[in-house]
Amino acid sequence: MRLRTRAGLGAVATGIATTLLTATASAAPAPGAPGVGDPYYPYAGNGGYDVSHYDVRLTYQPATDRLSGTTTILAKATQDLSSFDLDFGLHVNSVLVDNVPAAFHADPDENGELVVTPAEPLAANQPLTVVVDYADTPSKVVIDGYTAWKKTPDGALAVDEPQNSQWWFPANDHPTDKATYDISVEVPDDVAALSNGTLVRKTKQRAGWTRWNWRSTQPEATYLATLEVGAFEVNQSTTPDGKPFITAYDPATGESLDAAKASVERTPEIDDFLATQFGPYPFEARGGVVSTGLNFALEAQTRPVYSSKFFVAGSNTSVIAHENAHQWFGDAVSLGRWSDIWLNEGFASYAEYLWSEHESEGTPAELAQYVYDSHPADDAFWHVLPGDPGAANQFDDAVYDRGALALQALRTAVGDEAFFKILQGWVAGHSGGAARIQQFIALAERISGKPLQDLFTTWLFRPAKPAAGPNGASTFHAAAAPKSYPAIHRTHELLAAGHRY
Repeated sequence: MRLRTRAGLGAVATGIATTLLTATASAAPAPGAPGVGDPYYPYAGNGGYDVSHYDVRLTYQPATDRLSGTTTILAKATQDLSSFDLDFGLHVNSVLVDNVPAAFHADPDENGELVVTPAEPLAANQPLTVVVDYADTPSKVVIDGYTAWKKTPDGALAVDEPQNSQWWFPANDHPTDKATYDISVEVPDDVAALSNGTLVRKTKQRAGWTRWNWRSTQPEATYLATLEVGAFEVNQSTTPDGKPFITAYDPATGESLDAAKASVERTPEIDDFLATQFGPYPFEARGGVVSTGLNFALEAQTRPVYSSKFFVAGSNTSVIAHENAHQWFGDAVSLGRWSDIWLNEGFASYAEYLWSEHESEGTPAELAQYVYDSHPADDAFWHVLPGDPGAANQFDDAVYDRGALALQALRTAVGDEAFFKILQGWVAGHSGGAARIQQFIALAERISGKPLQDLFTTWLFRPAKPAAGPNGASTFHAAAAPKSYPAIHRTHELLAAGHRY
């Protein structure tokens, strides 16, 4: 996500939230807050309503990068509203609220806020239907100095984190407001339109165009909803447990194409292994997309998206394990604030360690010790706090690697039986929602019966190298550096100069 650094945004959001909290039940309808109060991104999400479903119906022309259509939002007001915000940056033609035209305007600060004023105030606890009609060229839309939409030679990618929805559908864009989705995109016949969940239908309504209809039936955060348009090779099959398995490959991947297939096509096998560690796979479909149009991988719900660069040296199942571990940690259970990013990235990185052991390429203890020993005490690595890294360091290597070390330290402290009960209990207890780091610590203490706050403070919140390693003693060393570690590729690893991850 672009970093919002303008002075005063946090104070504005805090002031609005305080006003709402102190309002009396008899107060007049008031505007919904322009953010949910996330300290990293003050304008992320919106107050005053909760979304249950997005119906996104679009037409996209790759030749001109023109995107047009409507998004219908089913929601419920959580307060008496005189107006409310949607997170959106494209040009809007009209807005209907409960079938009545509503006034609307873009926030003049160009922060991606669309302010909607219904013809009549909205009552708390009442359902509402919002229909937004729009058309624009997403690659030309800049919000806070950044464009998440990625134009490619044959299409485009709406893939990014923490946000990408503002460039293709209006939303309450924060992981604490998850919803189900229908995403329908009409594109020229010679390209595919890929998204999350199940492909329920492909139809032709006019010559030269095909409409792709996707459905996600489980709660999904807005940044995990993705769209990939291009001349992909699309493969469809069914996994042994009966789930649709759809993969897609950019032909421009070239000589790495077979390596990419040798990795992504193993997704069901890798998911089945991860299920033995974390509990049942949480969603209705599986798959993956490989593209040359980006320089990172993202855990799009049910269908992660990978840069083709992950496969230039051959097959890479480590990144497949990482992104699919996010289906449990980050997708099924989302973070409550963006400062809780460790709950996503530390766990997915530790899943790479587990997969490495499964493949007989190094145990978690060996891999964690190798990372610990690789960073001397004066390394800046130890000054990034995985438990609250700051927006500028949200995807720093330390969040991933030091975050994984924290889990190995927890495993050492509580033992294997309690450790995996904690991981599985976390998913079972919060699936479909969002949660915070302190809730995880409380669960770990309850299951293990041990006080663990000091351990988590040491590994997640203290700017210093822990005196003892993740295996409980500074003298522990693997017999040799595990050969597999250099092949581990983090989700947002820097793959090309100039990119943030």
